[in-house]
Amino acid sequence: MFADRQYPVHKNNIRGIIFDMDNTLFDFVEAKISACTAIIEHIGNGDGHELFNYFRRGIHGFESTENISDYMKDNGLFSENRFLECCGIYEKEKLRSVRLYPGVRNTITKLRSMDIMLGILTDAEMKNARARLEKVRLYDHFDSLFTFDITGSKKPSHGAFTYALDSMKLEASETLFVGDSLRRDIAPSRRLGMLTAHAIYGDRNTDMDRENIEEKPDHVLNNFSDILELIKDGDEDEEHEL
Repeated sequence: MFADRQYPVHKNNIRGIIFDMDNTLFDFVEAKISACTAIIEHIGNGDGHELFNYFRRGIHGFESTENISDYMKDNGLFSENRFLECCGIYEKEKLRSVRLYPGVRNTITKLRSMDIMLGILTDAEMKNARARLEKVRLYDHFDSLFTFDITGSKKPSHGAFTYALDSMKLEASETLFVGDSLRRDIAPSRRLGMLTAHAIYGDRNTDMDRENIEEKPDHVLNNFSDILELIKDGDEDEEHEL
């Protein structure tokens, strides 16, 4: 999809890269499914994937434990004590199950060596974002972390993106945005003039996320490490010219 639009980007044209976090750096969907499955095993009744789908309804938000409450009530499983137990299990198992996609650590390390500013823009709150990044030992690998409680806006609001750009003192034209959602990541960042890369390897969004999207990504990443094929190191280019 959109593969014919790919072309190399010289490192010196890009001063900064801003990443989405969940399902771009690590598989957060799988972590949540594992957490939902752990809840069902504790309750002894129900279905983990069915519970996970409650989080995708968009009623309480993708992080809210109110989704667990709704599921338990709808299935006649609710009690206050059991609900609190399930919330604890959910948070613990969700964080335990967060794992980086292949090649993320090495790629981030290489990008840092190129003197490219690296930031994260996520709809998660700071306490959750930091916990996940610390879990995968990447918290100190980024220059900036922008969360919903910092920017005051959630994607696809342009406010979240402009807040990140302004804070990092970057122009849109010199910034690459990498994310898994066409609607929440690619479309708004491209409208603002940023170069975009669709992390298709992590795109597990619903069909609604792809509907009525006119903006196409400049690049498609089949693996996280594909970023290195887009950002050409100037020193390497000069060596090839000798």
